[in-house]
Amino acid sequence: MKRQLPLLRHQREAMDHRALKVYLFHRPNRRTQYFVSIGTIVLFLGIGFLVQDYVGYRVIALVLMLAVSVLAIFLDIVPVLLAASLSALLWNFLFIPPRFTLAVGDAEDRLLFVMYFVIALINGVATYKIREMQKVIRRKEARADAVKFYNTLFNSLSHELRTPITTIVGAADNLQAANTQLTEKDKQELIGEISIAGLRLNQQVENLLSMSRLESGFLQLKKDWCDVHDLVYKTIGQLEIPLQYFKVAVFIPETLPLVKLDFGIMEHVLFNLISNAANHTPVDSKITIQAAVENDQLVMIVADNGPGFPQDEMDKVFDKFYRLKDAKPGGTGLGLSIARGFVEAHGGTITLENLPVCGAKFTIHIPTELSYLSGLKNE
Repeated sequence: MKRQLPLLRHQREAMDHRALKVYLFHRPNRRTQYFVSIGTIVLFLGIGFLVQDYVGYRVIALVLMLAVSVLAIFLDIVPVLLAASLSALLWNFLFIPPRFTLAVGDAEDRLLFVMYFVIALINGVATYKIREMQKVIRRKEARADAVKFYNTLFNSLSHELRTPITTIVGAADNLQAANTQLTEKDKQELIGEISIAGLRLNQQVENLLSMSRLESGFLQLKKDWCDVHDLVYKTIGQLEIPLQYFKVAVFIPETLPLVKLDFGIMEHVLFNLISNAANHTPVDSKITIQAAVENDQLVMIVADNGPGFPQDEMDKVFDKFYRLKDAKPGGTGLGLSIARGFVEAHGGTITLENLPVCGAKFTIHIPTELSYLSGLKNE
């Protein structure tokens, strides 16, 4: 059975405009608002009765004014005006001498009553108008943020998708047009270019789809028992071509238990982390992948011995579309952001640190159920 996850921090930011829309169109109906309006005034009048001997009827007017202000934040204008009018009349009837009449004793109290009535109406209307203006501003900001996001996304992807497509088309044309003139080595090189470009194209499409799932705010995990060995080696197999120029070392204990994860999503996390290491380290660098269980948490590490990350940019590497200042051409800056989102969807964390001598290390901690086979936990 699918379980909908609570919104994550970066998902909540993307969902502000949707939450606003829900608030606008699922507000309590008018009848309910009238009941709330009248009930609130009656409640505050009751409080006034309890404290009238201690504070006096003029202070009770301030308490009722507070009630009208609070109602104006949540209700439509008509229930707010009803609350303002009702509070003024009942305050006069119940508290201003002579009590239990609508007559007002002296000129000072008459002036006070008129001022309260006018101020209550103005305060209710003004608060309501301010709230409506804030909603309009939030809607405009949400629209502007959405436009900015998609413009950035499409501008970034336009190059990243065009480049591998051009490579694939060019290599395929060469194979077709000059097939008889090409040596076997030339053919293999062209096929290799098509394969690398296809992998790059697939990665960009996968990142686009993954970011769409995260931005939607309704990412659903399909957890099942996973063998971490299978997870790691399957991911490495998908990166066989780009990793052929690197030294890859895997350290996973044979006794590591099965863990309950979304295999496909965690595969994408590892894919992005390992790809990032390959893209930002020199050829022949060493990429290390480790996995272990600590305190009922799966701990996975992807490290390299490359140049590491600039210290002043380490806090930004998980931001959407962020690319290092000295990064090689290519990439959309989505990979690490998606990795963080998928890890957080599992209730885990991902951190980055530079190693003491050289290189960088990504560490993932995910709380998960464990399944030990044949009592291996005690061995």
